[in-house]
Amino acid sequence: MATPDLGFVHRFIPGAPDKPVLLLLHGTGGDENDLLPLGEALVPGAARLSPRGKVLESGMPRFFRRLAEGVFDLDDLRTRTCELADFVDAAREAYGLGDRRLVAVGFSNGANIAASMLLLRPSVLGGALLVRPMVPFVPDEVPDLRGLPVQINAGQVDPLVPGPQSEALAKLLGDAGASVDLRWIAGGHALTREDLDVGKAWFGVSSLSHAAGRRPL
Repeated sequence: MATPDLGFVHRFIPGAPDKPVLLLLHGTGGDENDLLPLGEALVPGAARLSPRGKVLESGMPRFFRRLAEGVFDLDDLRTRTCELADFVDAAREAYGLGDRRLVAVGFSNGANIAASMLLLRPSVLGGALLVRPMVPFVPDEVPDLRGLPVQINAGQVDPLVPGPQSEALAKLLGDAGASVDLRWIAGGHALTREDLDVGKAWFGVSSLSHAAGRRPL
């Protein structure tokens, strides 16, 4: 089956209909293949939708521009967030996903755009596992995220994401009504085995390993 042109280079791997669809969002320098093994390890047999970021920074794919380390181009971030959300909606139709729960699994830059999607287009996601995220921006209007499960994995000695950033994001999403679990991982910015273990436990406890579940309105 040919991959449909949905505006992003991407991979889609079908999965069991009784499991969620994982939206895999790579970090800076990654691509559509990077997080496929992580997705399979988190929820074996789940469908996986993995786009490649369209912004290049010194030849490395990202999902949105930044002006400096930790300083985001907010106009570009908002535009790219809506573009990615439109891609997800198109993929839902193209791959016949119906109303199956779609959960973002994002690392670093991918986690930041996933958080931005929660704030700007909350109806797209049915949950999010955010690994090493920052606050993408503070919205003028806080969205209604009641009942939405969010797991944040922050590195205890992350040289790129200060601890207060992780705490601020957890508070921002929690104030919007999301059910947020902030976990401090023993390590820096890189993915670790503990991230996988925490993620697997979160999917199980929050019942996100099943396809059914209320999508945010």
